[in-house]
Amino acid sequence: MNRRMSRRSATGRISRLTDPAYMPNPPDVFAKIRGHERVELMRAARDAGLLPYFHEVESPAMPVVQMDGAPRIMLGSNNYLGLTGDERVMAGARDALTRYGTGLTGSRLLNGTTPLHLELERELAEWMGTEDAIVFSTGQQANVGTLSTLLGTGDTVVVDSGDHASLLDGALLSRAKLRAFRHNRMDKLESTLVKAAADGGGVLVVVDGIFSMEGDIAPLREIVALCEAFGARLMVDEAHSVGVLGARGAGTAELLGVEAQTDLRMGTFSKSLASCGGFVAGDADVIEFLKIQSRAFLFTASGVPAAVGAALAALRVIRSDDGRALMARVLENARHLNRGLHALGFDVVEPSPVTGVAGVQESIITPIVPVRVGEDWKAAMLWRALWDAGVFTNVAVHPAVPPGGALLRTSVMATHDAAVIDRALEAFATVKREFEAEHGPLPGPSK
Repeated sequence: MNRRMSRRSATGRISRLTDPAYMPNPPDVFAKIRGHERVELMRAARDAGLLPYFHEVESPAMPVVQMDGAPRIMLGSNNYLGLTGDERVMAGARDALTRYGTGLTGSRLLNGTTPLHLELERELAEWMGTEDAIVFSTGQQANVGTLSTLLGTGDTVVVDSGDHASLLDGALLSRAKLRAFRHNRMDKLESTLVKAAADGGGVLVVVDGIFSMEGDIAPLREIVALCEAFGARLMVDEAHSVGVLGARGAGTAELLGVEAQTDLRMGTFSKSLASCGGFVAGDADVIEFLKIQSRAFLFTASGVPAAVGAALAALRVIRSDDGRALMARVLENARHLNRGLHALGFDVVEPSPVTGVAGVQESIITPIVPVRVGEDWKAAMLWRALWDAGVFTNVAVHPAVPPGGALLRTSVMATHDAAVIDRALEAFATVKREFEAEHGPLPGPSK
């Protein structure tokens, strides 16, 4: 009897679920993509031949690349030291591939840790001057996995408004209170730390060493002093500064002599280290906690052996005499491009005055040389004119930059030579002259 009643009850529920009168009518979760502003903008740009994204690179990441069937001067790569084409780095990738195969098919926790991972972590810690380091499969996971693990409800994370998106993503995932201050404004950081202290929890300040869009340097000495005054911890994202700044190439914290006062330092392999992946370096107890608690580390496959082998080989090049020569060359090339664009009347970031560890005052231009344009459509049209002239640049629009702050993000490698940079500057000069004759003046130098 009970069994028959149960069957009837189930049958009744099924019939109600299939009866249109009882059917729920939720909105389509995909409806929001139809007619979305960004989708429509991309279609319009594509139809007008102004879409600067998703173009095919058909050759290695060299100073001149083959893109969409034509050679173009590459001013849009983060391959700062040019090591993706270095035979030693390629040999490191090949050797790892031969020894361990194409993939490890498991997380680091289980079956994805090899001697290569351990060697890389040990040498990264030595390079950074820290007790330990942890290697993630991507740089994005390094930031997201670290912040979402170390922070929690009740804590406060203080970010620069120019911080990389992965830092903001990690902060949001952590559910800590998020407080932002205006880019590189120390008075705003101080007032933000006053508010953070009143929140009642732990405070972590997170900044880029070199900011990925602006190309300028964080004033870490002042930031460290404020963190110490307010009892806050400090994490520096050195993704664009490792292999570029400092006598060892260990980044902005090394350059400015605040390594001992910087609690955590993050870096990626996809830039100067010529591979793919990321790392965080710091005190051994913090790194150990990340290894057993970070979901972005525990629940993803280990970095493929070829990527780990390439990163390890690139790190060893950077720490050699050859690495020091490459770092000097990339900064020379950055100055050449930046000052050349400035002389042509473009609005580019000015040199950052810094005082090094030895107390020597110098001005540094990082390998990221943004050309400020302002309006999105002007940036797209300027990009297209340069593309047609054989120069590839990156276009950054909101939300990568503030609204109305569109720019062409150019960058150089150590392997660019002066003749290639001069050819690019000639293209910029011609394009500027023709563009302004038709569309009016572009923003001029800010100083």
